[in-house]
Amino acid sequence: MEGRRQGFKRLAISDQQRRREIALLRQSQQRRDSQNHARSLASSLLSLPNPSHHNHQQQEEQPFHEELEEPQEESSSSTRDFDVLGASKLKGAEARKWFSRQLMLPEWMIDIPPRLNHDWYVYTRPSGKRCFVVSSDGTTVSRLRNGSILHHFPSSLPNGARTRDNSGSAQSYCLLDCIFHEHDQTYYVIDMICWKGYSLYDCTAEFRFFWLNSKLVETGACNTPSTYHKYKFSVVPIYDCDQMGLQTAYLGTVPYIKDGLSFYNKHAHYHTGTTPLALVWKDENCSQYVIDTDSKGQIPPHQQVVLVLNEDGSLTTSDDPPIVFGCLSHEFILKSDLKPGNFLRFTIGDEGMSFIDGKLERADLHYTNQAYRARASADSYSKILFQYTARHSPLKIEDLVASLGSSEDVAEEAKDVEMIG
Repeated sequence: MEGRRQGFKRLAISDQQRRREIALLRQSQQRRDSQNHARSLASSLLSLPNPSHHNHQQQEEQPFHEELEEPQEESSSSTRDFDVLGASKLKGAEARKWFSRQLMLPEWMIDIPPRLNHDWYVYTRPSGKRCFVVSSDGTTVSRLRNGSILHHFPSSLPNGARTRDNSGSAQSYCLLDCIFHEHDQTYYVIDMICWKGYSLYDCTAEFRFFWLNSKLVETGACNTPSTYHKYKFSVVPIYDCDQMGLQTAYLGTVPYIKDGLSFYNKHAHYHTGTTPLALVWKDENCSQYVIDTDSKGQIPPHQQVVLVLNEDGSLTTSDDPPIVFGCLSHEFILKSDLKPGNFLRFTIGDEGMSFIDGKLERADLHYTNQAYRARASADSYSKILFQYTARHSPLKIEDLVASLGSSEDVAEEAKDVEMIG
């Protein structure tokens, strides 16, 4: 995999970079009581009953690429002010939606960020089930994005088992962001949210990853399973996104099934919900699922998208603010017995989508049916666009490598400006 040194330029089809800049500015201006938030979330993950919805199993049995379906976003302030323990009163779709918002979820990479090789990490994403893992009061619990319990088990995490050597105060809890890999029954830790009661929400990814790599191994959680440590934990190798790091993440051997590449901005705090400061990218060489498949595992001839129907008949994505893709007439809504809030499935016809100045102008939508009821949200704009470009003009690994040369040029220009100043 050889990089091209010339500058890289791709036609903008979104405002992803602008939103990255806003997200970084917002986190520097806002502070929250992350300690209380982490404590309440850990308590909820341990104590809430397992949601009993008949469609949970159906939802989790979707192909792995569905794991990256972003939930509907809310403003950061509403998420922070929400009483975490109040989640115990939520059921069905509301419970699934609430739990899914507690994870930091990536957008799909549509535009390559500038300074990719200076401000970003890259790692090979394991294929599996995204989940929280919390250890507290002598036990360990993992919960999926829909809130259902995946495993309840003893572990070597701090206060994660009732043993003499692994005891601690009630405040000595840990909260990890993991992917459970079925093939080797291992929890691959991709982020650390709280460690021994110390919240890392407002710490940069650079600091969180440093702590993750230094602290997890010390506990013995990465050791072979035993009586008081039922599942193995492992840290995902994370690299600086320079040419060597990108090549290693893309071509290197890992002990798990690959499901694309994940990119994290080094300065990003742990944002609950979807954020452009974390990105996912895939091609056929590093993921089994690049283009979405149907229920039979086949790639449909036309791209399928899921949008939410609003009171005024508009069809929008899960983004905040939502992106309008089209509108249904009042007559069609009545004839099809549709209601506001329904998630509707459409295909994108031969006329495709068109853009002006990085914004969607129109989409050739054709209604097919309502989406399954267990679904928590519509598709995000970044997912729809990634799937669209994957079919027509995919962002290739060569493009990513070429952009690293452009990033170096930008960095050198910045140094020259500083020296002149």
